Amino acid sequence: MRRSVLFGVLVALLFVSGALDTAHAQRTGQHRDEYEGVGIDRKHGDTVPHDLTFTDHTGQEVTLGQYFDGERPVLLNLVYHDCPMLCGLLLNGVTKTIGSLEWTPGDEYTVLTISFNPRESFEQAAAQRERYLDQLGRPNAADGWHFLTGDAENIDALTDAVGFNLRWIESKQEFAHPTTYVFLSGDGMVSQYIHGMQMPQSDTRQALVEASDGQVGSPVDLVMLYCFQFDPDANTYTADAFNLMKAASVLTVLVLGGMLYVFWRRENEHVDDQLEGRFSMPSET
Repeated sequence: MRRSVLFGVLVALLFVSGALDTAHAQRTGQHRDEYEGVGIDRKHGDTVPHDLTFTDHTGQEVTLGQYFDGERPVLLNLVYHDCPMLCGLLLNGVTKTIGSLEWTPGDEYTVLTISFNPRESFEQAAAQRERYLDQLGRPNAADGWHFLTGDAENIDALTDAVGFNLRWIESKQEFAHPTTYVFLSGDGMVSQYIHGMQMPQSDTRQALVEASDGQVGSPVDLVMLYCFQFDPDANTYTADAFNLMKAASVLTVLVLGGMLYVFWRRENEHVDDQLEGRFSMPSET
């Protein structure tokens, strides 16, 4: 009797498990259909068009080229302000990351937050700008963090230029999109991508140094950039063993050279003292 009951329970569990697997597969298939093509096509080395036009938080028409001065790198984040969750998390993340840096937008680098929803107004962007600048707590950053909106044509041209692929999901009335930060050079060339809601402070700093071609940052930052290379699979900067070995070899040569120089100086001083003592004139009594 117990065996029959146990057998019946096992059959029932297998039946339920199969039904759940089928339902999960159906949902997964639907998920793949909805999100097919959403993601990033890495376009390192490509340059965004400078003549694309957008609207700033004051309602004035601007060109994208106005934000590239040829020197300061640009941190680009593509969002939409009616996003139910992801974009808010991303903007919270970028605000926290910016706050962790000793550099300030407008000084060492520029931040562009551009809506990819052509139906959003500059008033929405202005409200978001005020909110996140208040959250950042750095008044000087107002000159370096820009919130822009635009029409479909210019938005499509920009997202295509940086390989940012998104889709409008009609059934959910929302966009499916990647959460990615794009780093651009001072000339608008795509330098690096970092995925996620929030970037580590160290990765952000290195990506900005890389995008500026070493014009931003200290000599230590340049050494770090030489010894650590971005790993797209790990989504972070990882140690480059070969470059680390070369850097260690150079450091070893410098240390040994410094030690030999110190020994040489001391030996010369010792010889000089001996010669001076040998040939010095005796004092008169």
